Amino acid sequence: MSSAAPSQASRSFTEVPVVDISGLFSDEHADRERVAAAIGVAARDVGFFYISGSGIDETLFDGLLAAAKQFFALPLEEKMRTYIGLSRCHRGYVPVGEEGVESGAIGDLKEAFDTALDLPVDDPDHAAGNPMLGPNTWPDLPGFADAVTAYYDAALAVGHRLLWAFAVALGEDPDVFSRHATKTPSQLRLVHYPYNPDAHDAQGIGAHTDYECFTLLKPTAPGLEVLNGAGEWIDVPPIEGTFVVNIGDLLELWTNGEFVATSHRVRKVAEERYSFPLFFNVDYHTEVSPLPQFVTPGAPARPSLRAGEHLFAQTAQTFAYLRRRIDTGELVLPDGALQPNQFGQQARHADRIS
Repeated sequence: MSSAAPSQASRSFTEVPVVDISGLFSDEHADRERVAAAIGVAARDVGFFYISGSGIDETLFDGLLAAAKQFFALPLEEKMRTYIGLSRCHRGYVPVGEEGVESGAIGDLKEAFDTALDLPVDDPDHAAGNPMLGPNTWPDLPGFADAVTAYYDAALAVGHRLLWAFAVALGEDPDVFSRHATKTPSQLRLVHYPYNPDAHDAQGIGAHTDYECFTLLKPTAPGLEVLNGAGEWIDVPPIEGTFVVNIGDLLELWTNGEFVATSHRVRKVAEERYSFPLFFNVDYHTEVSPLPQFVTPGAPARPSLRAGEHLFAQTAQTFAYLRRRIDTGELVLPDGALQPNQFGQQARHADRIS
């Protein structure tokens, strides 16, 4: 999938920049454009950046973290009552070993709880069998659903601002992406990495890119690493008052490689770690094709994808319960489904080796 050559900065970066996005909330168009320009530089040169000035109330994160700690402290049999394999739309508890993002391997040392846009049971997309749209699964914990939903709504609102900024940074119609973000399968994951005394070489989550447009992440401890264009893994430690943003597969495809879905992993989890990624997506049936300005004789257009089908295909190849359904013929991947890790720096390195 990878064709465009990375910039010199993306080959050699050794740290991740911080962008103050408070100007996105300004009534002055010039303030918003200034932030969009800074985001564009970070997206082109690194593919990862911190944001400050998000406006998300810190108490919402505190409530989310408390809810996560309460849930993950439950006995395994209690957590398995909400096992993700019982859901028709990929919601609920993900036990250790269920997910393996690196070439479909099993062994990520983490557990998670997956949520998304909470739709009613009679939602027409859910009723029609959409695999990523429907109601959330909630544990029987007082206040859990409220705390998770409040944070989800706040993070999603910031995501809409960032989606506008990416369009402006590219010199496109400000609504070129936003017009497709009306009922999105944007997922919020609550991830728990238990304390690991052998963390010097342990893999919390394998190297991967994210399947959506971009991710808005709030972690509580170190462990996140990002791959630069030179093949070096760079630490991305938490910075107080910030979130981490990284480019996903769909923005790389929409820009035909101008933005890079930089590969990342979690390793060396030397203390108990919680992580809360909001994967911002566009509507399920959105056809994502390279924008005309990025298609040139030297950079031919990459094949288009449907946003939700790409999300589902990648998910189905990395979760054990879905792989079992593929193996039995109960589940069939969408036509044109890609193998994992076809985007980002990993794909570029593989292209150069081959």
